[in-house]
Amino acid sequence: MTSGERRRMGVEERRQQLIGVALELFSRRSPDEVSIDEIAARAGISRPLVYHYFPGKLSLYEAALRRAADDLASRFTEPQEGPLGSRLRRVMARFFDFVDEHGPGFAALMRGGPAVSAGGARSMSAVSTTHALIDSVRQVAYDQMLSHMGVVGPAPVRLELVVRSWISLVESTALIWLDGRRIPRAELEAQLVQDFAALAAVAAARDEELAALLRDLVKGEPGDGPFTDLATRLIALASP
Repeated sequence: MTSGERRRMGVEERRQQLIGVALELFSRRSPDEVSIDEIAARAGISRPLVYHYFPGKLSLYEAALRRAADDLASRFTEPQEGPLGSRLRRVMARFFDFVDEHGPGFAALMRGGPAVSAGGARSMSAVSTTHALIDSVRQVAYDQMLSHMGVVGPAPVRLELVVRSWISLVESTALIWLDGRRIPRAELEAQLVQDFAALAAVAAARDEELAALLRDLVKGEPGDGPFTDLATRLIALASP
């Protein structure tokens, strides 16, 4: 890239380019393994110019985290059309697209953030930022799930437990899957949708309000949908 080309890139455009480069590198390796020199070379600029836009690797890492968190949160947004089971399958497909594309970065994010060094010590700023961003993604996922279920206002306590527990299950399942990808991804996506149905059904057995909500949702499920498939499998399992 020539100096003329560098001058034509505006300040915000250059910042966004550096965030994109950093995110790509951090997605594949721990931030401690990625140098400012490597980021600069990938962006086609000098090391001092990187510091012109970001005071250090930590601030660039945090900016990349914010972009990744926004991207991940957006994967839970789905038009409220069609059966709930089908909607959740599409959400899980987009979620695992992200996990697939940003494996090491996703793992570091979900495990509390990598040890981004600041003078040789783990940065508390990075840890704090990571936790806040993870919580924001979880909250978006939670709000979207309630919206898909037609719940307005505070959720019944058992439903809140179900949804938040399921979100944690999705995260931990994705981390385990990344370690070798030993289960076909499509099967895992379907299983997680059915896990939600199973958790909700167990809770509904103790909560008539939740049971009524689930009955309304299940009415729209097709015969070949993931919820019906779960019921069929459970019936077969219980048969002598």
